[in-house]
Amino acid sequence: MAFDIDMIKKVYAQMAERVDKAREVVGKPLTLSEKILYNHLWDGSPTKAFTRGKDYVDFAPDRIACQDATAQMALLQFMQAGKPKVAVPTTVHCDHLIQAKDGATTDLKHANSVSSEVFEFLASVSNKYGIGFWKPGAGIIHQVVLENYAFPGGMMIGTDSHTVNAGGLGMVAIGVGGADAVDVMAGMPWELKFPKLIGVKLTGNISGWTAPKDVILKVAGIVSAKGGTGAIVEYFGPGAISLSCTGKGTICNMGAEIGATTSTFGYDASMERYLRATERADIADAANQVKEYLTGDPEVYANPEQYFDQVIEIDLSKLGPLLNGPFTPDLSTSAGKDMGEKAKANDWPIKVEWGLIGSCTNSSYEDLSRASSIAQQALDKGLKMKAELGINPGSEQVRYTADRDGILGIFEKLDAKIFTNACGPCIGQWARYSDPKNAPKNSIVHSFNRNFAKRADGNPNTHAFVASPELTAAIAIAGRLDFNPMTDKLINEDGQEVMFDEPTGWELPPKGFAVEDAGYVEPVADGSKVEVSVSPTSERLQLLTPFEPLGNEINGAKLLIKAFGKCTTDHISMAGPWLRFRGHLDNISNNCLIGAVNAFGKKTNFVKNQLTGEFEGVPDAARAYKAAGVKTIVVGDHNYGEGSSREHAAMEPRHLGVAAVIVKSFARIHETNLKKQGMLGLTFANENDYDLIQEDDTFNFIDLNEFAPDKQLTLEIVHADGSKDTIKLNHTYNQPQIDWYNEGSALNLIKKENASA
Repeated sequence: MAFDIDMIKKVYAQMAERVDKAREVVGKPLTLSEKILYNHLWDGSPTKAFTRGKDYVDFAPDRIACQDATAQMALLQFMQAGKPKVAVPTTVHCDHLIQAKDGATTDLKHANSVSSEVFEFLASVSNKYGIGFWKPGAGIIHQVVLENYAFPGGMMIGTDSHTVNAGGLGMVAIGVGGADAVDVMAGMPWELKFPKLIGVKLTGNISGWTAPKDVILKVAGIVSAKGGTGAIVEYFGPGAISLSCTGKGTICNMGAEIGATTSTFGYDASMERYLRATERADIADAANQVKEYLTGDPEVYANPEQYFDQVIEIDLSKLGPLLNGPFTPDLSTSAGKDMGEKAKANDWPIKVEWGLIGSCTNSSYEDLSRASSIAQQALDKGLKMKAELGINPGSEQVRYTADRDGILGIFEKLDAKIFTNACGPCIGQWARYSDPKNAPKNSIVHSFNRNFAKRADGNPNTHAFVASPELTAAIAIAGRLDFNPMTDKLINEDGQEVMFDEPTGWELPPKGFAVEDAGYVEPVADGSKVEVSVSPTSERLQLLTPFEPLGNEINGAKLLIKAFGKCTTDHISMAGPWLRFRGHLDNISNNCLIGAVNAFGKKTNFVKNQLTGEFEGVPDAARAYKAAGVKTIVVGDHNYGEGSSREHAAMEPRHLGVAAVIVKSFARIHETNLKKQGMLGLTFANENDYDLIQEDDTFNFIDLNEFAPDKQLTLEIVHADGSKDTIKLNHTYNQPQIDWYNEGSALNLIKKENASA
């Protein structure tokens, strides 16, 4: 039986009435996304039509999922909320703190040793507050969620940007910062600006070397890394129905790479097959009773231009295998000749040193089986690996089943390294180099989602390209970035020319899924007697001290850094070796903005301390300003804070005394995280005012005492020569968010309201 089946049945029981009412209120047919959103309103049955991209709306998500790196801070915050138990079903998954180096057995043993304090903390907090706990090695959060918790028509939030993976099972699943999760854990509404809608109509069928991954690689190339910001992407059409459930999950997963709020598909036969294969026939039976409410209305899909803000159409029959990258997930290139020409023109290394298959994006049984069909051909045709190959299974259930069916054995015969069922290289947990900063220029290909500089291995010279698992396997065997398996021949050990046949695989395991120990730990019914202890001398964990309000008079603030170009959450708060400090705010703040490029001098982690005139690291300068009682400002470019949902990228600047982040535009999650931590997240009313900011500037907020919704703020910039510029700043704060600012953080407000309840 499925987890939380009673909750799921309740969602379905209210759906017809609420969706019918929403259709009446809105006055037109509804998309799937709208049906799910209106069915999850905090206030219950719909009474008004919301304006997309404008109205802030309170929702009641069905469940929460947290991975171990983000769960630490989320749970440290929840411990302050004064609640005895989480208000909605919640799970914690230990998948980020396991480094990939020597292979699954050794790496997992090492992780359990070096991170035992953190794992024990997460396990005890989960046990105390009624949270399901998935042990290290159980699998990658999003694959485990798809196998166990996702359900058509549901709404969930997760403290990881790739929570959106659950859209493959017809959910509206959204990545958030930990403070958002704390709201819902504490039984409060979760606020979201009502999303715009992008419709992607899929026609035709994928075949041959084309994979579901190529669909989202194509979409990313069309809309760019920020083109989906503030929108839900809804896939529909005969091509969508033809895709497997895990293939749909892959497409939704990488929606995070275009900044989309989430992505989703309507309920169909492939989802039903997947539910039944993963022993959730009870959900399939319940979904079948309301299936017309678990997809968009027919009129919507017949005339999508009338119901979506943007419509994209892709003919899967004409789609070929793609490679996206390097250094950005939206630079899309056809495999083979086109990639070869582009690589030569840009001096990208043609030789490929590693192929990596797995991550939350592509680690299903289907993914591994299709990639293994290419690996088997290499064995059968006498081909030797030209690059190294690494495999990260998505869950213990997938690993066990794939091992039982001989799939992993095929990879092992090619000397592939089978890593732990965990994120590994996808999030920088890959011990590839002893000195990453001085490692050589090279190319790798992987089936992951992100490929920012230094993302996988810490080496700024690693050119990472994103591809499907089967193309990754073929390129790793060929060892060349410009290899096209559809046209190019390889020379085998006997000197013969051979070609790959098309990949094959199984949507679901022919003999069914199997597992001995999935890695799940059920919490005790009454956690009141469970003790949670945090050592005051720990370097890994630190109890939180509430932030003080910044106030309505910010004057004499100094520029901490003016970030130049792309500044993702990886630049603001790096992962990799820094993951070990995710539960200790002061220690992890030593990585604050060290990856951001300073517009003055174009160096990283090298800024001017205006108090001394000396140049030093960003955290060092920030700590000096804070010690002197001087608030600081961060200035940034477009799509500031894109990438992972990590709220540390907001909490660290807040901890170090940053009062405001002023940019040309924000990524959605990061902007919300700044608001939650009681900071000012502002945008230039005139983007060209970014150019006015100079290295020695001082900032005065003229009218912060009049901070109000839909009202611009005025900033006086005082330059070192005494001259001044006065500019206008926009914001998207509503009154409740301004209340967060006035209280010092959203958590402070929660505590205040709970104390008075």
